[in-house]
Amino acid sequence: MLVFWKQRLVFLAVPKTGTSAWETALAPHASMVITDPPELKHAPVYRYNRFIRPMHEKMGADHMDILAVIREPIDWLGSWYRYRQRAFLEGRPTSTRGMSFDDFCQDYAKGDRPPYANVGSQAKFVEPRPNGVQVTHLFKYENQAGLRDFLQERLEVPLETARENVSPRRVMGLSEQTEAKLRRKCAADFEIWEKAH
Repeated sequence: MLVFWKQRLVFLAVPKTGTSAWETALAPHASMVITDPPELKHAPVYRYNRFIRPMHEKMGADHMDILAVIREPIDWLGSWYRYRQRAFLEGRPTSTRGMSFDDFCQDYAKGDRPPYANVGSQAKFVEPRPNGVQVTHLFKYENQAGLRDFLQERLEVPLETARENVSPRRVMGLSEQTEAKLRRKCAADFEIWEKAH
């Protein structure tokens, strides 16, 4: 999570959406950079609302805009699948080694997900809170140029990013049945992505 106090902007770090690269580019311009623990680095709206927002209000911020980036849901799941193929996870319950992407997605679409498919939901990450706290600027991961333009204008600095934390490439086939199941069971994730800029 990155906080830009003077610009009244909070950049939430949705996992698997390129936030490591943005963190590197933006950290020198941020008032606060939260990298640990992971529960705060990747704090969703509800956790920001509970832990960080009250601190901002006590310091005089009556409003902070919230920025988040979300990725096309199947591509997002593909990034998780590839990440969990890495050698350091081999033998652990979170590893996807020896498993097809289709099987991974089938297990993700279950109500009770096994550890390797328990990666959360982008829609839940950005879900508005009852007190009105919500993401005010939601960008598609696929619109990096639009995100860069927004940040350069808002922060008044030129920005360049390099790819970081890139998962290894894999061939990832997905059956029509599995895709249809994902679109049905995870409809909120597809809907929120469609609404993003």
